[in-house]
Formats: sequence, structure tokens, C-alpha cells
Amino acid sequence: MQRRDFIRLVGAATAWPLAARAQPRSKHIIGAVRVPRRGESAHLEEAFRKGLAQTGYVENQNVVIEWRYAEGDYQRLTGIVTELVDRRVDVIVALGATTTALAAKAATQTIPIVFMLGSDPIKFGLVASFGHPGGNITGVSILQGPVVTKRLDLLHQLIPTARTFAVLIEPDNAFSETERSEAEAAARTLGLELHVANPKRQDEIDAQFPDLIARGVRGIMIGTDAIYLGLSRQIAASAARYAVPTVAQWREYPAAGGLMSYGSSVAEGYRLAATYVGRILNGEKPAEMPVQQPTKFEFVINLATAKALRLTIADKMLAIADEVIE
Repeated sequence: MQRRDFIRLVGAATAWPLAARAQPRSKHIIGAVRVPRRGESAHLEEAFRKGLAQTGYVENQNVVIEWRYAEGDYQRLTGIVTELVDRRVDVIVALGATTTALAAKAATQTIPIVFMLGSDPIKFGLVASFGHPGGNITGVSILQGPVVTKRLDLLHQLIPTARTFAVLIEPDNAFSETERSEAEAAARTLGLELHVANPKRQDEIDAQFPDLIARGVRGIMIGTDAIYLGLSRQIAASAARYAVPTVAQWREYPAAGGLMSYGSSVAEGYRLAATYVGRILNGEKPAEMPVQQPTKFEFVINLATAKALRLTIADKMLAIADEVIE
């Protein structure tokens, strides 16, 4: 073999992997990060797929979704997001927690990020404004602070003689301090005493219920954390065991046997976030996509649970409910 032919052969072999890597992907890759354990609240992932389909993207046809789960441990989020950045996904989706969005923003300033969370993204430095997010991040904010007072008020209306209540707040979520402040302000407005408990796992929740009842707590608000959403059925069972009225943000809670819920639809938030992902894949820039804010709030009552707790739901409360589960 002549020297000229050898150099040509080596050059071609060296260039081939670079050329292969430069080929466009046949499918876009989405990195979707959730805090709960795999399999919890799987219907929310279906809502996400529905939103993608509305923009022309179908999982495993023209897009791949790399689902990642923190398994209820916020400490794992940084590693998860870093892995997705190294994977060079086309979009990172931070679903259901402020801490997830913060981890994603800290990990990349180039890969587009779409969040779905319950906090004020401006307050946490995620976006410059709702109308003009700036940077590489936008999404959906189902603001929870303003409706905390309403949830506590509904619980108080149900048991008007009660003066002592409690709220469960997951302490590792970046939103926890804001949620605590909102809950305490709501209690002061209503003239109620409020105990704050910080369980992270189901066994800690089970341990908190008898302790709170011993302190005179007559009703409990379930915090908005994604971990609690994933544990809706277990929390509802604990509330039934100790015969304590409860209220949560999500319809999933009374559907799982809890007493009632008031708040924006999480499933709708997932769907809206997915439509933003699709628009980004179609060429739009996150900096130019206003943060969406769902305006519809759902009030759901599980009448069967109320009867089991020997509670009488006033007709006026039933009249304003968007759904009554028999």
C-alpha cells in the first residue's frame, strides 16, 4: 500500500465517527423529570403525551421521552438533570416541583427548559417576567399561594367549631417556605391556630397524624408537593384511620378517597407544558413564550368519605362544588 493511500484510508476512518455523530436525529429526545416514584400518578404522564400529540408529536414515533424519577428524593435531582444535559436531549421538562426547575436551570443555559410548577417563577429567579421569560426557560405556573386561604376556609366551613388545624409541608422543596408563610397568613386571617408538620415519607406521615390529633388538630391541609400527590391514596387512608377531615390541591386526592380538594388541575398543567415542548421542537424560543397560568380552579368533594367521617356537607357547599364523588 502506498503512503498516499494509507493516509487517505486513515483520514476516512477518523472522519467517519464525526460524520455519523453529525447526522440529524430521526427522533427528538425529551428529558422529563418527575419527583415521585415511577408509576405514581401515571395518568399525568398520559396528559403530557396528549399535549404533545396536539402539537404533532407521538412518543416512539417521532419523539422519544426519557422519563426520569427522583423516587421522592430531592437530593437526586441535580444528578438526574446533569445526566440529561450530558445526553444532549432537545428539551428538559421539569414537572411538578420548583426545585426540579431550579436544578435544570443551574445545569444548562442552552438546552430549552419547560417547567410545570406551583410557585411564582419570577420570585425564584426562573424567568424575568411572565410575559417575557428571557433565557432558555418557560412553562406553566399553577400558582398555589393565593388559594391556600381558600382551602383552609373550606375546611373551616366544614367544621366551623374547630379552631386548630394543621398543614403538611415537604421541607426539601424550594417552595416550602413560601407555602408555609401563605398557610400561616391564611390561619391568621381566619383567626385559627395552625400547626406545621414536615413529613417526607409515608411512614413519617403516619406518625404525624396521631401526634397532630393529640395537639387538638381537627382538620389537616395537605401541602402541594409532588411527593404528597404521589401518596394521595396512602394519605387518604391515614386520614380515614384517624377520622380527620382533610383538603388537598388536586382532584386526585378525593378521587383516591380523601375528603376534598381545591385548586388547578395538575393534569391540565402537564398537558399545557407538553404543548410548549412541542412548540419548542417546532422552532419557537422559550424566551419569547409567555409563562402560562391556568385560571380554572376545581372544588371536589368525596361525599362517601364525608359520610364515613360522619360529616354533614351543607347544601350551599355542595352547590358550589364542581364535582361530588358519591
